[in-house]
Amino acid sequence: MQPTQTQMRGYFGIGVEGLSKAVNAGNLFRCAQGFGASFLFTIGAAYARRDAPTDTSNAAGQLPLYEFASAEAMRLPEGCQLVGLELLDDAIELPTFCHPRRAAYVLGPERGSLSPALVARCDFVVKIPTSFAINVAVAGAIAMYDRMASLRRFAERPLFPGGPPVPLPEHVFGRPIRRRKTPTHE
Repeated sequence: MQPTQTQMRGYFGIGVEGLSKAVNAGNLFRCAQGFGASFLFTIGAAYARRDAPTDTSNAAGQLPLYEFASAEAMRLPEGCQLVGLELLDDAIELPTFCHPRRAAYVLGPERGSLSPALVARCDFVVKIPTSFAINVAVAGAIAMYDRMASLRRFAERPLFPGGPPVPLPEHVFGRPIRRRKTPTHE
């Protein structure tokens, strides 16, 4: 099955480290389900669904939720790259970031930063170019939107505000590509 406008190749998960407010995790997890996350996780964070009335879609009950005691205890699927979202001077600005096809995004606590141990485990650290820190759930939603906008196939935007939408061209399938030479028997 070929990816459609609403599908994309790969997968992603999203999680939090040391989050103290379950309502923020509930908002983040609900957004994650809406954007098509494959899994959710917490690291050193107490999260109880009953304390998160903001998760109105029950995302934590619909998607796998992994709870890790520490950054060292965290395990990700083979080939999954960890992307930290943090306001660090040397972090990659989100509008210029090329999202991995298989990724896990992690955000830090409300009034703090990702732990040095977790930053050391990150394959990439990305920042949203804002003048100050924003809400955890909002930051996660922005990152997931950017992932969707950059990895899915959408029609181009009109050239002028209010201009007519440019229709998405029909996908054209090419000839099969042989990746390996087939051995010939003589």
